[in-house]
Amino acid sequence: MIYNERNSGMKRGPMAKKIEQNKFEIGGETDMRKLVLFMHVSLDGYASDSNGGLGWIPYNEELVKYADEIVSEVGAPVYGRTTYQLMESYWPKMLDNPNASRHDMEHAKWLQDVKKIVISGTMDKVEWNNTMLIKDNIAEEIKVLKEQPGKNLVIFGSPGAAKTLLGFGLIDEFLLTICPVVLGDGKSVFDGGGEKIKFKLLSSRTFKSGIIATRYELEK
Repeated sequence: MIYNERNSGMKRGPMAKKIEQNKFEIGGETDMRKLVLFMHVSLDGYASDSNGGLGWIPYNEELVKYADEIVSEVGAPVYGRTTYQLMESYWPKMLDNPNASRHDMEHAKWLQDVKKIVISGTMDKVEWNNTMLIKDNIAEEIKVLKEQPGKNLVIFGSPGAAKTLLGFGLIDEFLLTICPVVLGDGKSVFDGGGEKIKFKLLSSRTFKSGIIATRYELEK
């Protein structure tokens, strides 16, 4: 485990439901935090197209508002290497951008300060403020984080990391926004495992764009 706590004001640890007015509550101050996957997927279950692209997602004001609802309940975002590097290359620059929208500036400030977790076996260090890198003992490290107080841990996209965490049986809930498009090929969290995974639907809502925002938990 590598933890960059530069300017974070946080110390390193020992190891390194309701729906209200159409709002998903994915976490508050609980005794045991959950690990939640928040991901946009196609009708055929892909999280990105064959080139890693996301241009097929009908991202509009309605989806932005929904994403903001999710972010407001996040204790720590979790990323894989690729998603983390994309986020790190974009959002810190927004803090010095005089043309940034109020929404983007607020999100950039939140990302700068919040504790971020990266799952990667190939990275050796992290530079972004208040970022924790987990290279080894992934299951053990995540279990320790889940036992800490606070809001939930939420995986944003990151199908590779999500697939690893799903394989360890660590993901408790799945917030899947199902987009009205068939990609035919791409990257999926759920392929290649060879095992049936059963979910229990907790809630859903439909957007004008045709997206269905679903919330599932693993069926025990």
